[in-house]
Amino acid sequence: MEIDITVLDPEVIWFLIGVGLLLLELVVPGLIFVFFGVGAWVTAAVLLGIDLSINSQLLLFSLTSVGSLLLLRKSIRKKYMDVSINGVEDIENGFIGSQAVSLTEIEPGKDGKVEFNGSQWEACSSTKIESRMAVIIVGMKSIKLIVEPLKT
Repeated sequence: MEIDITVLDPEVIWFLIGVGLLLLELVVPGLIFVFFGVGAWVTAAVLLGIDLSINSQLLLFSLTSVGSLLLLRKSIRKKYMDVSINGVEDIENGFIGSQAVSLTEIEPGKDGKVEFNGSQWEACSSTKIESRMAVIIVGMKSIKLIVEPLKT
């Protein structure tokens, strides 16, 4: 049995869509596109064995993408992306407990910027922080620092 695959075959197209979505995840943080990339790859794998209509392909892609997103995103995000002051990871993390300086005003629900180790970082806080105020880093969420005013 010989398999003849061309670039225009649906399984190849779905595979390339999956690659594109995984590359997009590297550019746009948030851990969402990776699940759609996996959904595209699952669809490509199924198409290697079963011939499906375009509607069935789209349904399979939607179900596997959204299903994996709902089932796995929270646990993967918690395990690999979120670091908080309560976790064991904090001991190994050089950010938590360190001091920084706010470059902009930060309010609850409105992110700002802080300077830490000579670099600017996105930051959020549950309390209002004025510009140029000393802050302490109490956690991280992905690449955003969670800061609080430094109590002197």
